[in-house]
Amino acid sequence: MKIKISDDFDPIKIIRSGQCFRPTVISDDTYRFISGEKIVYIRSLDENVYDLSCNENELGYWKDYFDLDLDYKALREKVPKNDAFLSKCAEHGKGLRILKQDKWEMLVSFIISQRKSIPAIRTSIEKLCFNFGERIKDDKFGDRALFSFPTSEALAKASKEELDMCSLGYRSEYVMDAARLVAGDIINLNELDGYDNEKLFESLKTVKGVGDKVANCVMLFAYHRLSRAPVDTWIAKIIDKFYDGIDPFPAYGEYAGLMQQYMFFEATDNGL
Repeated sequence: MKIKISDDFDPIKIIRSGQCFRPTVISDDTYRFISGEKIVYIRSLDENVYDLSCNENELGYWKDYFDLDLDYKALREKVPKNDAFLSKCAEHGKGLRILKQDKWEMLVSFIISQRKSIPAIRTSIEKLCFNFGERIKDDKFGDRALFSFPTSEALAKASKEELDMCSLGYRSEYVMDAARLVAGDIINLNELDGYDNEKLFESLKTVKGVGDKVANCVMLFAYHRLSRAPVDTWIAKIIDKFYDGIDPFPAYGEYAGLMQQYMFFEATDNGL
């Protein structure tokens, strides 16, 4: 169905932003997003007009996924001109949005992300989905073999050797621990939604392999805590080079995570 999105929205930049690992560019004007067992193809028709391969009942799900109720253009335009680097990043990153993604998928994805390039993360995740996920129906391209992200129960049953075959390396043990905790309801990821930021942060860090950066990534991209600004090697370099080693994100309060995304995208897309 056709929808008009007048706010900032660029599927290619979202796919390349480092916050999601399963969406794919199908062609110059068509993009595929997978969330759980849901698939949507987005085709750009005209300026601000898109065709989504979903019915009206499913549209609400995807509007929430893409956070279409929040005015990103207004937030971007509030970036102060005296922050020259962020202003440059925000202009280059125009179209980025913070997706509301599945909590379990984000926990495992960012555990896997440690010391891996984005292409390598994508490869590992697709191997996990192929080996432990369920085949999902693709109404648009029925001949494509697509698989859902594996459940915690499915991964809890996997051996370390099976997980190692998904190119996880030392992260296999971390994924096994996360699966055991979530499948056994020792950690209920949905219940954590009601926690304040600090309690959520500390709760996520009880999972083996989850440090500050991974916990903040999960908070930002799964729990939509937009005030969280994960610091990886790219962001650490930015802080040193452009902000004299002083963390700039507290100044951006509840939307610091969006500012971090603009900076991360600039750094990974154009270099420093």
